[in-house]
Amino acid sequence: MQFTKMHGIGNDYVYVDCVRQKPPADPAALSRAVSDRHFGIGSDGLILICPSERADARMRMFNADGSESEMCGNGLRCVSKFVHDHGIATKPRLAIETGRGVLTVDLEVKAGKVARVRVNMGEPILESAKIPTTLPGDPPVSVPIAFDHPKERLEVTCVSMGNPHAVAYIDDEWLHVGERDLVAAVGPKIENHAVFPRRINAHFVKVHSPSEVTMRTWERGSGITLACGTGACAVCVAGVLTGRTGRKLLAHLPGGDLELEWSETDNCVYMTGPATEVFTGEWPTA
Repeated sequence: MQFTKMHGIGNDYVYVDCVRQKPPADPAALSRAVSDRHFGIGSDGLILICPSERADARMRMFNADGSESEMCGNGLRCVSKFVHDHGIATKPRLAIETGRGVLTVDLEVKAGKVARVRVNMGEPILESAKIPTTLPGDPPVSVPIAFDHPKERLEVTCVSMGNPHAVAYIDDEWLHVGERDLVAAVGPKIENHAVFPRRINAHFVKVHSPSEVTMRTWERGSGITLACGTGACAVCVAGVLTGRTGRKLLAHLPGGDLELEWSETDNCVYMTGPATEVFTGEWPTA
């Protein structure tokens, strides 16, 4: 099986062209195998690029634990680059079918290759039942959730971008453990909290100004990742809902920066960022 390793600001996946070759029989097991950073290729998961009757291509995304997710913003940018650069469709605007419908992407092409991609990520989903979460509010805004220890409490704002996100703004009380330790310690507790029936992606955010934040992510099914595109979109929406930031936002993630805008015109969230091809190879199928 031929594969391509790609990343969007460090959020890396193994991509398989299922337009030109037979799709894997068990993509969940394949995702677990290729994602292993010691015995496999090493990635945050597996993304299949498939034919579509509704769009230029269809993407299916599997986390490192084999679970299938609805969407991946960084993955979508890389799928768009692959579709263009590998000749599946070479238009400057593409339509990609995802788990949350067909999304439109605009390509920035340099020397014949896609360098950056602007994605219309669609309207945020704000109804609690559709996120889904049992927390109160449509959407839940700054709602406290508790963990094992009585002092372990965080306020979260929940948004879905086709996949669920919980956004927590970090204050001084939490900073003493260090950002990475906080993500590792509290991230899985949020992901698997009883109030999130389908688990959730957890994001920890520091606000620098109304137009700039730094964020860290614990990704559902994959753990700590260098970036999360749908999560950055959710952070943009959460910033507006909580009054912390404006509708245009620069988000600093460990792997790089993303530009976000929650448009007042069409209520859609737009995400702009790079996509990078790292290498290609072959994976034994037997």
